[in-house]
Amino acid sequence: MSIKVLVVDDSSFFRRRVSEIVAKDPDLEVIGTAVNGLEAVKMAAELKPNVITMDIEMPVMDGITAVREIMANTPVPILMFSSLTHDGAKATLDALEAGALDFLPKRFEDIATNKDEAIRLLQQRIKTIGRRRVYRPITRPVVTKPTSVPLSRPLSSPLPRTGSAAITPKTGTITRSSGKKYKILLIGTSTGGPVALQKILTKFPQDYPHPILLIQHMPAAFTPAFASRLNALCKIEVKEAASGDQLKAGHAYLAPGGMQMMLERAGSHGRLKVVAGSEDMNYKPSVDITFASVSKILGKETLAVILTGMGADGREGARMLQTSGATIWAQDEASCIVYGMPQAVTAAGLSSQSIGLEQMADAILRESAHG
Repeated sequence: MSIKVLVVDDSSFFRRRVSEIVAKDPDLEVIGTAVNGLEAVKMAAELKPNVITMDIEMPVMDGITAVREIMANTPVPILMFSSLTHDGAKATLDALEAGALDFLPKRFEDIATNKDEAIRLLQQRIKTIGRRRVYRPITRPVVTKPTSVPLSRPLSSPLPRTGSAAITPKTGTITRSSGKKYKILLIGTSTGGPVALQKILTKFPQDYPHPILLIQHMPAAFTPAFASRLNALCKIEVKEAASGDQLKAGHAYLAPGGMQMMLERAGSHGRLKVVAGSEDMNYKPSVDITFASVSKILGKETLAVILTGMGADGREGARMLQTSGATIWAQDEASCIVYGMPQAVTAAGLSSQSIGLEQMADAILRESAHG
């Protein structure tokens, strides 16, 4: 059965372009197009698509408002198209907060250097989220740092639904502390990661005992805005990583988009080196590269976690970490938006625990207590 797609954009050229790409895949079918958010809300209820592709800036009703309305009334997986600008980054994070599952750059040349590859990636993203269960966003209160600047609201917390009744997802094993001592926490993620990272990091106390390296597949224009949002919402300090950063306990360092983040020897925890990502690398930043660099320095004193995401980035880095004695955990399938990266490390026998997203923060805090 084909995945039914509703295409929403105020540009007739972009609607036609996306529709043609979707129609080229035998597993996908365009069942309608809408020119603004208000039309999208009505057509979502009438046509019941499996996936909606949504522009952000539109007349009558913008894409973020439309996502919020659709998710409140007729929840469906939504893929946002975004401009790679600072304002576009903030708007995309707002769309994820409203309940959208994923996003892609609106300019196809920003998706991939090769046109055919960009088309394939778009089709793949639509099929991946189209096979997921429907999610309703739940906004949860969080304790934030004292500040006089208005804070962004927390990103939505997806809750699986079947029909009209919400259900609680099955969670993985509740891990007990192993008693190991650690010096660093690593977290790698992709699709669904912004929501997952926020859910985990907002539960960490200000005095979390280790530095944290975050690798989220995200464009260069997005990582400063995402780091700023996390910093505003978390008790720990969160910043976009920069070369020369000396790692500190209770601080999280987000790998910059388009770059590679590595650990160098310096002091008790190490120092960061951020370099431009080479053209032949699929992921910039890459979980594999960061994990591999840490394996050579902190090895067995590392706790590494792989969260929701497409593909297998992190598997080979996790393999190197495991060889050096590190502890590897993966998010469980039931709580993932995309069970790709966690499945890759689990299937390879590298993960010692599969843990539900709701349990992950508590499990990390228990395991880190002996560091």
